[in-house]
Amino acid sequence: MLPIELSIPLGIGTPAWPTYEPLQIKYFKRLAPNGANGQLLTHSNHLGTHLDGEIHFYSPGKDIASLTLDFLMHEGAIVDLSDAVGDYDVYTSKMIEDRVEVKEGDILIIHTGYHHYGWDQPVADEIRYMVKHPGPDREFAEWCRKKKLRWLGVDCGSADHPMNTIIRTWMPRQAKEADAHFRKTYGMPLEEFYDDSKYQLMHIELFNHGIIHAECLGGDIDLMLNRRAVIGAFPWRLVDGESCICRILAFVPEAEHAELMEKKARAKKTKFGDISGVENAWLHEEARQRHRA
Repeated sequence: MLPIELSIPLGIGTPAWPTYEPLQIKYFKRLAPNGANGQLLTHSNHLGTHLDGEIHFYSPGKDIASLTLDFLMHEGAIVDLSDAVGDYDVYTSKMIEDRVEVKEGDILIIHTGYHHYGWDQPVADEIRYMVKHPGPDREFAEWCRKKKLRWLGVDCGSADHPMNTIIRTWMPRQAKEADAHFRKTYGMPLEEFYDDSKYQLMHIELFNHGIIHAECLGGDIDLMLNRRAVIGAFPWRLVDGESCICRILAFVPEAEHAELMEKKARAKKTKFGDISGVENAWLHEEARQRHRA
């Protein structure tokens, strides 16, 4: 089995979740006169590709160090919803199961397509990435519990709909835009659809059941749409950590890996060498063909 990258690059330009501490990095020693280069990093845990731990929202929960390896790495599914949802839309469990097989106890990675607006992409749009991406309703959280998922991953700023977080208050112009969208698309005001009883339900109503999630995935995820694979998250063994920056990989058989690398070689790439999603529509068409099959 060989790995496929599902993580985004991490640097000082990587946006943290709004209001969280971004990455700051400086040299505290240099080769001359110290004989070695050394750096000091300061950052929050919610930066770049990261895994939200139970105690991020659930005080009696596990810290990051308590997560076992067979929990972090397991079979799972990577589903493409980019053809089904757009700005401010709500996705459902049916959309998932219409496109890929999800088994009890799986890891589930959701490709909304919004990593295409991430800081590392040629059409980067931080507001769209963090504030306008689609998200789920309570129906989806209940389905996650029914499926006894290990953990979820999303290729955007949050596993919750952004307008079901404090972002709704922080970004009033976008909240007004979202309210108009909800009235037209779902037949009710935003505040009625996501009332206080649903606030951040993907965090509050799942972490106490041991179902956590990773956010801000990307990398070469466009190679892996609508298929199953072994998936692994690799955070630090962080005692008392409420969350953690991590590397997330999908693992495929060697022969399949070679085929995927051939596709990557033909694809347009970001300046960091990952698949540039919006410029490779043919990869998404292949994923949709797998979905239709």
